[in-house]
Parts: sequence; structure tokens; C-alpha cells
Amino acid sequence: MNILVFQHLAVEHPGTLRDLWAAAGHLLTTVELDAGDPIPPLAEFDLLVAMGGPQDLWQKHELAWMRAELAAIRTWVVDLGRPYLGICLGHQLLAEALGGTVGPMAAPEVGLGEVRRTAAGAADPIFGHLPARLQSFQWHGAEIVTLPEGAVVLAENDACGAQAIRWGRHAWGMQFHIEITETTVADWQEIPAYAESLRRALGDTRAAGLAAEVAPHLGAFRATAAQMNAALAAAMAG
Repeated sequence: MNILVFQHLAVEHPGTLRDLWAAAGHLLTTVELDAGDPIPPLAEFDLLVAMGGPQDLWQKHELAWMRAELAAIRTWVVDLGRPYLGICLGHQLLAEALGGTVGPMAAPEVGLGEVRRTAAGAADPIFGHLPARLQSFQWHGAEIVTLPEGAVVLAENDACGAQAIRWGRHAWGMQFHIEITETTVADWQEIPAYAESLRRALGDTRAAGLAAEVAPHLGAFRATAAQMNAALAAAMAG
């Protein structure tokens, strides 16, 4: 496959998914939108993946690159009808690009947290291959408030009602992270906006120990990423 990745922060990359794609021989083009990289012509790509970032959707009026990204996502999903995977901010971008809305949460969701598959998730080509209850890693202070028309919720939890969605038969978004690596928590703690949400959600003491808390789960996250990647490839092939 020829994969296009939209990034919004250099340290918020596809992580273990990137390793899986490299092992499979896929070609990867990364566009660092926050650094001013232009969006290339879309027609040559097979899969579009949009990652997370510290930005929020309500900043779109002041961020020209975010408006361009939203337009590109809509063109990709609606006009070209090609497979899309959004993670965290990329999940929220999918919703807004298709007519949904995103807003701030009452309190940020940061750290380990379980998500529950819905009935629609059980029947989904990707989430149907995952456990009904899935351990996840979260780091967000915004959520989908209104789903776009045609979207279904695939996973949820008490903190966030739209932990994963699908639009049509080919566009997926998930609020949580399965791609994280051994350095993710430390890397993200260096980002001021992330550090603040971490302190608000967990307090200073637990925030300082988050990397150690997450470390025992990294193997399970890698396994989930591999399952999800394989299911996505099968869905694209079918």
C-alpha cells in the first residue's frame, strides 16, 4: 500500500503501526501539517491516516492548515471513497469533516482506561475482531459531541460516548491510542498542553508515574495494533 499520514506534532506519530507497515513493505508519506508541509495530491494513495495532536477543532478558524486538512479528509472519504483511519485528533477531524461537531470535555481523559465495544462494533469489519472490552490509553480533552450523519459508534466508555466510530464502510476513527511505544508518555509529557491535561486528570503524583503505570500494558497494545492493522488490511482487500 501507499499510505499518507497527516501529523500534527512530530512526536505523535503512528508508532507501532508504522513498524507494522514497514515490515509489510508499505510505502509511507508523512505530512507534518503543523510545520507547514503541503498536502500532496491524494489520488496516488491507498490509505489516509490522521494522527493526534495538541490542537483543538475550534482552532480551525485561525489555523489555515487545519481547514485544508478538513477539506482533504472530506474529499478523501466522500468524493474518493477511500479507506481512512483517524486516531485521537484524527478521529475528531473525521467527525467535523463530515458535518459532526467536536467540543471540550468537562474533564480530560488521560491514562489507562477500558472501552466497551457496542453492538455495531461487534459487527464491524475491524472492531469485530477485537475484544468486547479493551484496555486503552487515553490523552484528550475534547470529544465528538454530534455524530455526522451516517456514522455509527463502535466503542464507548463512561468518560466519552464516542470512543470509536465508522462512517460508511471505509472510514474509521478512534479516540484512544493503540500505537504507543516505550517513549510515548515521556515524549508527550514534554508538550505543555499535554502536561497540563495530565496534571488536571491525574494529579502531580500519579502524573509523574504514568510511564511506569503504562509500561506493563505495552505488549497488549502492540498486539491490539497488530490485530487492528490486519483487520483493516483485510477490510481494504475485501
